[in-house]
Amino acid sequence: MPYLCLLQEGNESLPRLMDKAQQNGYAVIAAPINTTEIPLEYEEAPICDKQAEFTYPDLIFPSDHWNGKVINVLSDTMDCDARDMVVRRNAEEVLKRDISWAEHLQYGGYTMLRLKSGNNLNMARIASSNVKGLLLAQVPLYNAKVAHSTWRRDINDAELERLEQEDTWHWWNNFRWAADFNPKIKVVLELCESDRPSLEVVRRWLGEPVEAVIVPSTMFICNRQNYPVLPKAWQEILSYFMRARVNIIISSDVHDNSLKLYSEYMLRFQEIHADVHELQSFEDVLEEPLQPLYDNLDCYTYEVFEKDPAKYKLYQDAIEQALLDRVPDAEKKQKLTVIMVLGAGRGPLVRSALNAAENTGRKVRVYIIEKNPNAIRTLTAIAKKLWNNKDVHIFSKDMREFSPPEPADILVSELLGSFGDNELSPECLDCAQKILKSDGISIPCKSTSYINPIMSSKLLNGVRQVLRHETFGRQKQATYHTHAESGFVVLLKNIYNIGLPQPLFEFVHPNPQKPIDNSRYKVLRFEVIMDCVLTGIAGYFDTVLYKDIKLSINPETHTPGMFSWFPMYFPFSEPMDVKKDQTIEIHFWRCVTKQKIWYEWCLASPFHTHIHNHGGRSCPIYCT
Repeated sequence: MPYLCLLQEGNESLPRLMDKAQQNGYAVIAAPINTTEIPLEYEEAPICDKQAEFTYPDLIFPSDHWNGKVINVLSDTMDCDARDMVVRRNAEEVLKRDISWAEHLQYGGYTMLRLKSGNNLNMARIASSNVKGLLLAQVPLYNAKVAHSTWRRDINDAELERLEQEDTWHWWNNFRWAADFNPKIKVVLELCESDRPSLEVVRRWLGEPVEAVIVPSTMFICNRQNYPVLPKAWQEILSYFMRARVNIIISSDVHDNSLKLYSEYMLRFQEIHADVHELQSFEDVLEEPLQPLYDNLDCYTYEVFEKDPAKYKLYQDAIEQALLDRVPDAEKKQKLTVIMVLGAGRGPLVRSALNAAENTGRKVRVYIIEKNPNAIRTLTAIAKKLWNNKDVHIFSKDMREFSPPEPADILVSELLGSFGDNELSPECLDCAQKILKSDGISIPCKSTSYINPIMSSKLLNGVRQVLRHETFGRQKQATYHTHAESGFVVLLKNIYNIGLPQPLFEFVHPNPQKPIDNSRYKVLRFEVIMDCVLTGIAGYFDTVLYKDIKLSINPETHTPGMFSWFPMYFPFSEPMDVKKDQTIEIHFWRCVTKQKIWYEWCLASPFHTHIHNHGGRSCPIYCT
């Protein structure tokens, strides 16, 4: 659950501030690390021990309070990037001293500093090399100069472009580039009632590691009941951050008497807009894609898939419609339909087929083909108990080599992966279509993959972190760049979509092509709307089960309530700054040999990258 923090300056006693915060519903406090400002950056004399009197003693709180309930705020009078050498060196010394003291107070805790411009490289160098806990970089959500320029008629394109380069996102971007995207550095966004950004600006921030949003108490207005509320426009903006589970910091002066009303309002606001679901622990967690053709799935994996209510209901609807189209009412008692379930797992598609037959009153014979011997044991037990009076037959075979007693009228399979074809559904179904009648039906009958470029600092660091684990990956390579060319399955959350998904590869079943060639190559272009950092490519798919019955994980058309598939993520080995109005040109390949299938990808504009996963060196998909 996100925390609610109270930020107040000018308090003479931190324990009293802590008591006041807790009495008014705040779990955390943020306060200056020094009791008073010390303008040491303007002094030539060295810092001496007597200045310790300007800081709080560590004994005022137990260590668990320092670590979990206090955000130490560093002085914003320091200018570590000043041109004057004396000012700069003294500021460096103050920053190092204060960070050292903050680390002494709370090992692994929170320290916050304010960015006042994009000229912050020296500050980033010092801060990132000294901090052990989390370092929070505070910046305004939006630059007032940029906000005001949107109302000016006299501004030209060159001046507007110059102002956009002063946007506060660039302050943050310069800082984190200098710190090499250090995962211990997060951003805190300060709202200002007069500088409301566009929703696109907000969406871009959602691709960043936003720790908290600062809401000044001056932003609250009174409603008809004389209670403080946020204006509707700001409620909409803040709701985006609430869905991302960002923390809230209320800043006020020491004499504000409405602290309790603010906390009650914000806690209720968090509750209303929270994005709470069973799968949130998987958000932005990189996982190795399944290879069910190469590996046998375990019961846990089967169970997760079987809990998806939407997918199997739509499969059942598709089978029902196919049965109704194939067998008219006049023949339903005589005409038999042979249904073959390919890769049946523990039988959810078999249940969908039998339910469809019962609902439509059609006669069916079901052949179950499954290569996993462990799943066969489960299917056999289910058949004896539940399907003993049904025309059901189980075969422990690889569908590519199966020779059935009779051809199928309907082939049903769920061989699709997060990218559609990444679990080799085309190769499997192409081999299996020999057992389908010439007028037979394949469910699904078509799948399409989609990609779009994204920015995600969290996924970038996730790739770097995952690659430190030696157990990750089937074939371990020696270099970071090779590892970073793996495709991952991930429930995307903390991302910014640089462009909307576009269709990539399409496969139809049964496949009329002779000879069949499942290799693919396509070039897609995306226009950049705002300056951002390109970190990788998101991958999705949709599929037509039968006629107008579809499944989709494309964000634009996502099937409600379906969670069987998480999107794919194809990282670039290094992040890249891209600018507004530039064109991102992505080249994507699907490569095929008898032993393995793999994807390759690269960027051709606005930068050139090497071809990632060349020859399938990082993440091959094995056929045998």
